[in-house]
Order: sequence, then C-alpha cells, then structure tokens
Amino acid sequence: MKEFDLNYVHTVYFWLKNSENTRICNIFVQSLQKFLDTSKYAKTKFIGRAPKASRDVVDGSFTYSLIVTFESAEAHEKYQLEDAHLLFIKEVSHLWKKVVVYDSTSM
Repeated sequence: MKEFDLNYVHTVYFWLKNSENTRICNIFVQSLQKFLDTSKYAKTKFIGRAPKASRDVVDGSFTYSLIVTFESAEAHEKYQLEDAHLLFIKEVSHLWKKVVVYDSTSM
C-alpha cells in the first residue's frame, strides 16, 4: 500500500445483489483488485467489508467499500476514464444493486 495522499480521497460503497454468495463476492473482489493493481493514478488502495455495526450511527448495510486517494482532482478525472477502471465496471457492474460515492479534498 502506498502512503495515504490527503489531496483527493475517493470513497465508494458497493451493495452487491447476492452479497451472501461467496462465488459472486470472490468474482467482484478479484476484478476490483485487478483494477486497482493496474490503475496508473490510484495511490492508496483500500478494500473493506462492513463490520457488525456497534452503534446506531454506523451504516453497515454495504457489502464492500473502496478508498482510493489521488495526488490531485485531475488525477482522479484521468482515473475515471482509464481502461482499468472502465474494464472493472464492464466486468462486474451487473453484480451490484447500488453504488454510492463520496469524494473529498483536503482543507
């Protein structure tokens, strides 16, 4: 893992259609990992799963989360259009029922 870059943070939450199906989850994670391994722009690359919610303010309804950082907003824009990202979407977008994205820049 590369050092966390504070310039631009891209956080994505995925809700898979069949989140209890181990095979489906493995296909999704393998495609996501392949994408991240070949991205030219993504710096920090974190894939997570929702833990058991311990407080009412915690939303643990998602299946997977992704946190990726970039050196700039321009790098993020290039990431959105790079072949690795577009291939990931093509390969597994049929597996998710919902995606929510939160982007942040440093203050």
